[in-house]
Amino acid sequence: MLLLFGRTVPLLFTRTVTSYCPSALSKPNLINSVFIKIAKINGATTHSSSFSSASGQNTGTMPERRPFVRLPTDVCPVNYGLCLKPDLIDFTFDGKLEAQVIQATNQIVMNCADIDIITASFVPKGADEINATGFNYQNEDEKVTLSFPSSLQKGSGTLKIEFVGELNDKMKGFYRSKYTTAAGETRYAAVTQFEATDARRAFPCWDEPAIKATFDITLIVPKDRVALSNMDVVHQKPYPGDVNLVEVRFGTTPIMSTYLVAFVIGEYDFVESQSSDGIKVRVYTPVGKAEQGKFALEVACKTLPFYKDYFSVPYPLPKIDLIAIADFAAGAMENWGLVTYRETALLIDPKNSCSSSRQWVALVVGHELAHQWFGNLVTMEWWTHLWLNEGFASWIEYLCVDHCFPEYDIWTQFVSADYTRALDLDALDSSHPIEVNVGHPSEVDEIFDAISYSKGASVIRMLHNYIGDEVGLQERNEFLSFEDLWDCLEQASGKPIAAVMSSWTKQMGFPIIVVDQEQIIYRLSEDCPSWMVPISICTSEDPKCSKLRILLEKSETTVTLNGVGPDQWIKINPGTVGFYRIQYSSSMLESLLPGIRDLSLQPVDRLGLQNDLFSLSRAGMISTVEVLKLMEAFVNEPNYTVWSDLSCNLGVLSSLLSHTEFHDDILEFIRDLFAPIGLKLGWDSKPGEGHLDALLRGLVLGKLGKAGHKPTLEEARRRFKEHVEAKQVLPADLRSPVYLTVLKHGDGATLDTMLKLHKQADMQEEKNRIERVLGAISAPDLIQKVLTFALSEEVRPQDTVSVIGGVAGSSKQGRKAAWKFVRDNWEELYNRYQGGFLISRLIKLTVDGFAIDKMATEVKSFFESHPAPAAERTVQQCCENILLNATWLKRDADDIHQYLLQRKAPPV
Repeated sequence: MLLLFGRTVPLLFTRTVTSYCPSALSKPNLINSVFIKIAKINGATTHSSSFSSASGQNTGTMPERRPFVRLPTDVCPVNYGLCLKPDLIDFTFDGKLEAQVIQATNQIVMNCADIDIITASFVPKGADEINATGFNYQNEDEKVTLSFPSSLQKGSGTLKIEFVGELNDKMKGFYRSKYTTAAGETRYAAVTQFEATDARRAFPCWDEPAIKATFDITLIVPKDRVALSNMDVVHQKPYPGDVNLVEVRFGTTPIMSTYLVAFVIGEYDFVESQSSDGIKVRVYTPVGKAEQGKFALEVACKTLPFYKDYFSVPYPLPKIDLIAIADFAAGAMENWGLVTYRETALLIDPKNSCSSSRQWVALVVGHELAHQWFGNLVTMEWWTHLWLNEGFASWIEYLCVDHCFPEYDIWTQFVSADYTRALDLDALDSSHPIEVNVGHPSEVDEIFDAISYSKGASVIRMLHNYIGDEVGLQERNEFLSFEDLWDCLEQASGKPIAAVMSSWTKQMGFPIIVVDQEQIIYRLSEDCPSWMVPISICTSEDPKCSKLRILLEKSETTVTLNGVGPDQWIKINPGTVGFYRIQYSSSMLESLLPGIRDLSLQPVDRLGLQNDLFSLSRAGMISTVEVLKLMEAFVNEPNYTVWSDLSCNLGVLSSLLSHTEFHDDILEFIRDLFAPIGLKLGWDSKPGEGHLDALLRGLVLGKLGKAGHKPTLEEARRRFKEHVEAKQVLPADLRSPVYLTVLKHGDGATLDTMLKLHKQADMQEEKNRIERVLGAISAPDLIQKVLTFALSEEVRPQDTVSVIGGVAGSSKQGRKAAWKFVRDNWEELYNRYQGGFLISRLIKLTVDGFAIDKMATEVKSFFESHPAPAAERTVQQCCENILLNATWLKRDADDIHQYLLQRKAPPV
């Protein structure tokens, strides 16, 4: 499922490398060297005390976990014979389960949630049927114990269970998904979402990833509906006693985990093709929208052969289906042979989809198809290793898209979308290691976050860079046969892979590499975490090539870089691959600035340099004014992803300064920074422009429009009027920036027009595009109207979060209103999402932007009286972020204000 320098004579360039904790700084010792120091930058080193003083609780301490015991291993399934008969009117289903089991006991313990067992019996091979004498449900642990009158004999036998359940509306387990036909009739599909622990809501089972079995699935469904499952249909016949039903039987699956089982019953069209290696591929779409499945079909057909070659293992199933589900909590789910998606993660309209949507679909398809091998064919033993499953898929999706669409420059975008996002979260004291011991099912949703996905992907990217692609290519097939990846790669590379990776996966946080020429050494503190850090260094002579590579594994290391002239800059971490921040001395940073202005630094390194400084300013390690000065050096910047990262960081700063009286000054700074590139790009695409130009234009115009740039606002209003009047339809890539601009500076009539466009939209992408920007409206009464709309029938349940989050992220008053709305409607919202990861996302989007100490206490207090077990860590992270923002504001607001005033002052 789904962010140095060196004279004309060769200079001896020496650097000492030291690990340190800031609390352990000692008196400097002078040596004749330049050095790099390494420090942990999570909450413990920068700001944990701020939370403690405000709330009396350390953010790094999670509440005590519920006791949990995994299923006993005396009985294990070999094959499930599963027959389900869903009722799409009353929203119930009947089921029969026959499971082959192989051990002796008088009790069978299984997972079961929201299921009522009617009868249960056990038939030993060659013996008489034994009826169960009782069913003991342990609802909190989602288990049921079937008791038998005597011990079942050791050996194979068949467990038979009849049960009933509900097609729920919670987007998990076996649930109902609402859609509207072309004639306007409301209907329902029956669909599944089992990861992580919700197969037990569809049938009693051994719902743990390591307990694998084969599945023979039969569905009894209305004859006018499409029925799909993991395998091909092998037999279909009329259902006895009801001429309106058919019985559809599917082929036996490979041995697989329960969370990968899937079935869908509904009305769909499809487009079909065959990959070059002979796999039948279908993309299922809502009826009448088959055309919108063609792009995903193209991507899937390119991707399957790529992964076959990459893993040196053929795709093992006879077919793969990709299907768009109307109501879907995640982005997509990798069910083996039947991958389910949100509509916006799969469907592309040739005329009305924007470039960013195409890119998103390509990435999501690449991610989920990677799981067909890495996750499905080879599966984690327990949820503790989720990160390897999701981190790997989050890394290789970029490798795949780079192969399919090299024009996307997707690896630079990885740094902005995943790498920096993971660093931001991992800098908190309430972060967690990549590997987290998971027990009770309620804990699993907490680790579906940027640490498991984005940090996992970033660390794998760093590892891949460290060992080299050649080793990886040789070892992929072996990994699919070996349990321990690190040992496999260590043997192949001759490098200490296990030790290196343990230092990154078993502790949270990351080091800062502090680069200085002040000839100082710091003593290593015994209690300071340490990492084995792959370090690369490049110079302006060849910015794309590492001049030196080392592995920092000791408390102090000296390296020499020869042949560096005085006019050359030196850069740590070329390609921004190592998972750490870099803090340069003032003189070294000054020397790098020309590399930004003349673009001799790679785009990914220009981005990384700016992002590191921004993060360090937030942590109080440098002044925010220094970051603003650096941002002004990007005057000649042409790269979309660099601008995207600048835009994101300026958005954070703008949100922070909305708590001051000089918010207009930062908006003026944004207008000044983005206006030249906006003027250069213009509103209309030019001959020869490509994907990235379209992304950049939308980004820049949206930024200028939101910041109140008058020419942009006037043109946006003009084009919006023509679009509404159907005189000149807006190109898809311009809709988001135009909608955002007119709403930000609009009135009630503007909002009404936008809501009308939303109602008329036939494509979910367009509805979502509108929903994400509605919160930009400024008037308090209109903000309330948007929030009310968020919970209406007009918005799909999974998209309510985006609407509320859009309100909270658009203004100070919006943030207050959204937080009050969430509190006032908490019962309905919590009920809607049943404590899944959408609740965590809702909380984060709503409260993360506050910058007043007392708000951390208020948020903490609310969730103490309104528990959300799956979001406990998110609540702590939000409280920590609020206090960080408050500290940042108190520390730097005056200096920022003075700098912004000086910029406007006329020259003397």
